[in-house]
Amino acid sequence: MIRRVKETCLYIEDIDKTEQFYSRLPGFELITKVAERHVFFRIGPSVLLCFLPEVTKLEQNLPPHFAYGPQHIAFEVDQEDYGEAKNAIESMDISITHTERWGQFESFYFADPSGNVLEIVPKGMWD
Repeated sequence: MIRRVKETCLYIEDIDKTEQFYSRLPGFELITKVAERHVFFRIGPSVLLCFLPEVTKLEQNLPPHFAYGPQHIAFEVDQEDYGEAKNAIESMDISITHTERWGQFESFYFADPSGNVLEIVPKGMWD
């Protein structure tokens, strides 16, 4: 049976800006980059795929896929690392756009260069 999401993707506007942005985030390891198509990152046991939608919507070898507009993804940190993660994002001059209280948990939101809505959540939030 299915155990977890192994990879997910965001659709982006600029490969180089995306690579520069995500490469700065703690825990993001560049896997591969294909100019004019995609850039991929490993984050722990998961993979983040960042595609140019105008390319992947014309796929012929794989099923075509694309999206436009802000998409959302949340990244998990250990509870004890939440404050450090928030400080790290702010120290990179990345604006925190929203903070939300979810019962006993707090998460914060910020955007990537394509306007995708990114969130940092503490471990345990969905357990």
